[in-house]
Amino acid sequence: MSGIAVVSRRGEGRVQRGHPWVFRSDVARVDDASPGSIVQVLAASGRPLGFAFFSSRSEITLRVIQRGVELPADWLRQRLAAALAWRRTVAAGASTYRLVHGEGDGLPSIVVDRYAQWLVVQTLSQAAEALKPELVSLLVELAAPEGILERNDPRVRRLEGLEQKVGLLHGQVPEAVEVSEDGLRLQADLWRGQKTGLFLDQRENHLLARQYARGRALDAFTYTGGFALQMAAAADEVLAVDVSAEALARVEANAALNGLAGRVRTREANVFDLLRELQERRERFDTVVLDPPAFAKSKDAVEKAWRGYKEINLRALRLLEPGGTLITCSCSQHVHEDDFEQIVTDAARDAHCTVALIEKRRQARDHPVVLGVPETYYLKCFTCDRAIDYMV
Repeated sequence: MSGIAVVSRRGEGRVQRGHPWVFRSDVARVDDASPGSIVQVLAASGRPLGFAFFSSRSEITLRVIQRGVELPADWLRQRLAAALAWRRTVAAGASTYRLVHGEGDGLPSIVVDRYAQWLVVQTLSQAAEALKPELVSLLVELAAPEGILERNDPRVRRLEGLEQKVGLLHGQVPEAVEVSEDGLRLQADLWRGQKTGLFLDQRENHLLARQYARGRALDAFTYTGGFALQMAAAADEVLAVDVSAEALARVEANAALNGLAGRVRTREANVFDLLRELQERRERFDTVVLDPPAFAKSKDAVEKAWRGYKEINLRALRLLEPGGTLITCSCSQHVHEDDFEQIVTDAARDAHCTVALIEKRRQARDHPVVLGVPETYYLKCFTCDRAIDYMV
């Protein structure tokens, strides 16, 4: 630990309310702190508020890791041990899950995902990067992986003045690993796949789709087929759509791995265009899943994202048979839950049908949402029932 950071009254209020981020505009001064160090945070009056990661480059200058007057010497070990213990509760029996979820585990800007015997690490701030050697050593001790890979290729690292890189940190990590997700065998590419290999935040919602799936099903924006493969166990047939040929090849390989090749059909296409084409051909589905990438990665993009979400939900509802099920998702943190519900409501109105909201879900429980920290709640997943048309 080195240095101090004195925050404004507004910054003091954020710390006291439990939000871990203090922005540059709310930091009055920083003394004797090197980039990526842990600093003591003080109010303008000199009162100790806690301890934080310090960034010399990011707009998020401070990431609070501890409130109060003392930071235990073994704080990192304690946090990792607590994270492992929590996953034994919420991910019991799973071979792949998020082991450390940044702010959700009191470890801001640190992500650790488990894929069977291997771990994938992301250190997304200057301080997290500085802690990487100690982090890896503790993970080896506490989690006993065969290998640890760093997937430090997210663009957010540029905001911290850090290079984007992928590399081995411990042991060996194969090109592809096989994991189990609620009875499904999945091949994951940890070195080059999106995120850290799979979309682990949808793990519990994939199983939800299996419970609702029936008849003819459509999985739009399928990626590696998490929704499609679970639905294939219950539906008669599943059309899995993605713009990426590489992703669809992974879907087909995973379908074959699970004996589902005859029930999953893939289609390489732009989802917006295909939904329009399917509607023009008057095709119908009993189950539709929409799981698009984030349409709003900043506040400035919300209006455009609203239109995008509205269009795909409108077309999906027009493709649904009466009594069919729509599972629709948004991973845009800037599109709030109430906004997303209004989007689906507007889509239902324009589709001239009644839609009942059956269930609301979030990201999987191994991706904790911290109350008072809205940035930690980003994934919305609504299950809807399409009732009879009420207008022509």
